[in-house]
Amino acid sequence: MWFREKISRRGLLWGGLAAGGSAIAGTAAGQSVHSGHGAASAADAAPPPAHLAAHGSMITVGDVDNERNGFDPSRIVTDWETGSVSTLPDGRILRTFEIEAVDKEIEIAPGIMFPAWTYNGRVPGPALRATEGEHLRMVFRNSGSHPHSMHFHGIHAARMDGVPGAGLIDPGEEFVYEFDARPFGCHLYHCHALPLKRHIHKGMYGLFVIDPDPARHPELANVARSRLLGTPENAEWQEFAMVMNGFDTNFDNGNEVYAVNTVAHAYMKRPIRIVRNRPVRIYLANVVEFDPINSFHLHANFFDYFEQGTTLTPTLRTVDLITQVQAQRGILEFTYKDHETGLYMFHPHQSEFTELGWTGMFDVVEAVA
Repeated sequence: MWFREKISRRGLLWGGLAAGGSAIAGTAAGQSVHSGHGAASAADAAPPPAHLAAHGSMITVGDVDNERNGFDPSRIVTDWETGSVSTLPDGRILRTFEIEAVDKEIEIAPGIMFPAWTYNGRVPGPALRATEGEHLRMVFRNSGSHPHSMHFHGIHAARMDGVPGAGLIDPGEEFVYEFDARPFGCHLYHCHALPLKRHIHKGMYGLFVIDPDPARHPELANVARSRLLGTPENAEWQEFAMVMNGFDTNFDNGNEVYAVNTVAHAYMKRPIRIVRNRPVRIYLANVVEFDPINSFHLHANFFDYFEQGTTLTPTLRTVDLITQVQAQRGILEFTYKDHETGLYMFHPHQSEFTELGWTGMFDVVEAVA
């Protein structure tokens, strides 16, 4: 059993038994930093060599081909899918999203390929974002090889639940999910076809964020506006979408690679740039299969935590570590305004997860020219 465990988990990666001769070990060269909406633009910044050398024994060798993957972790961390907007006869906003299930081989670490089932060709699927009270229309097409669905964590009718008998569709078919956006918060969507653990593990999940409508929360309208995408108050925040995930590369019901936003050590090689005097908000979800819990630990700092994002006041204050079971999620808020600039680590406090790909850095800077 000891020998089998070494071969099936750590041995696969640390021993270099991966396609292309790459493994989780050694040192990788620093590359560029990307940040998008709500974050500083610093696409060409590179981390200091000493940063990677200090953690060289835990860093993947080489780079993942993001172009071949069709998605880049340095971009999807700030990429929100807001769909298309129109007006219903009663004057309400109709927000429409188009989602397609696609079978696709992706690279999760340099040279390590994974046969994924995806939403819109990426893992995690697009980070859907709407506003409380809007009517949502999710047009889902199944171009994959298995029956799939979209199950949304939220409030909706039974016929929109995305489970067998209610919204599960066969290859080549289409289904439209419709419901109102409620409650506000940091939610999740995923496939609910059977076997459930396989459909989720192979990549069919994504963030589903509903921003609060400030008019519905007059007692905390300023806080609500800070979460509402597109407002001046929200523009002050540096917001990041982070989905913690893992990959069972040999299908033995145990993960060999862990990550946030799919690619092992993506944010070690390309740290997420943060402007020191602007607040930070992370929408965090855990979808790791086969392990009972995951966690998020922030180095040299503390944050406020909003469990499932359904409150405008923190459910935990001044913590540097939270744990999440599968499908648990929440919002983290913090700032580096009283810190010196530099590189600050974040990772789970399961050491194995950290060493097998799930760890990253924030690159805190004074400003971006």
